[in-house]
Amino acid sequence: MPETATAAPVPAQEITPQQAPEPKRAKGRSLWSDAWHDLRRNPLFLISAVLILVLLVMVAFPGLFTSASPQDGNLTAHYQGDPNYTHFFGADWFGYDGQGRSVWARMVYGARASVLVGVLVTLFVTVLGGLVGLIAGYFGGWLDSVLSRITDIFQGIPFLLGSMVVLTTFAERKIWIVIAALLFLGWTQIARVARGAVITVKQSDYVHAARSLGAGTARIMFRHIVPNALAPVIVVATTALGGYIAAEATLSYLGIGLSEPTISWGVDVSSGKDALRTAPHVLISPAVMVSLTVLAFIMLGDAVRNALDPKSR
Repeated sequence: MPETATAAPVPAQEITPQQAPEPKRAKGRSLWSDAWHDLRRNPLFLISAVLILVLLVMVAFPGLFTSASPQDGNLTAHYQGDPNYTHFFGADWFGYDGQGRSVWARMVYGARASVLVGVLVTLFVTVLGGLVGLIAGYFGGWLDSVLSRITDIFQGIPFLLGSMVVLTTFAERKIWIVIAALLFLGWTQIARVARGAVITVKQSDYVHAARSLGAGTARIMFRHIVPNALAPVIVVATTALGGYIAAEATLSYLGIGLSEPTISWGVDVSSGKDALRTAPHVLISPAVMVSLTVLAFIMLGDAVRNALDPKSR
């Protein structure tokens, strides 16, 4: 029987199943990215951020808001002239003071000294109080006891009263003198908050792991503890900034803080108190600016606190 030729088997093609696209992994977000995500959707933060942004632009570029000079006055033509609220950004928008100077121009240029005092005091207070709290909370023991008692002593002194006592010892009170006086008694709250945060973070597992792997004290403190203990310090510092601006205005109003020829809101409030009945706008206008600035920073602090507090989400 003849053999029938059989076709060679065709090798089956390797069928590769269509690979389904891997689902994108959700990136883990840190506390700060979560906080920024919440802040962008918080109306309280947006309003305060806009107010603070306008204030910072006014501090940096006062010429964008007025062309009038805050020092030049005309006693014959503009002695305590009434405000003209229809002249937006004009020299007479908020009237003139007792020396014929534009109240609006002085409000614009006075923002620089008031905000500078608040920002620098907050910066120095945060650094000094943060270092004291970091050292006390991390090392503990007798060092914590000594630093805590020193903090208690300074915190027991009334803030404004102590600042007044310090400032009265200087014959000439420049901006740096006022900053030093507010710093002298203003660091205690930051120190307490930083100490508590450091003690909490120090008990975390990643800190123990870093210590067991041989990480040094400086690396543990500034790479692991400080970034994770910074949130409550930032919240307190943001809220306190407005308080320092109000403290400068209060001291200047009492004649103990900044004085002429320095231009600040507190100085203008102090000079306007004598004409409160005849020209109330001279005092009310810079006082409103102080209130709006303090309110903006308090609103910002509340928004940051809510965003950085995991329990509020």
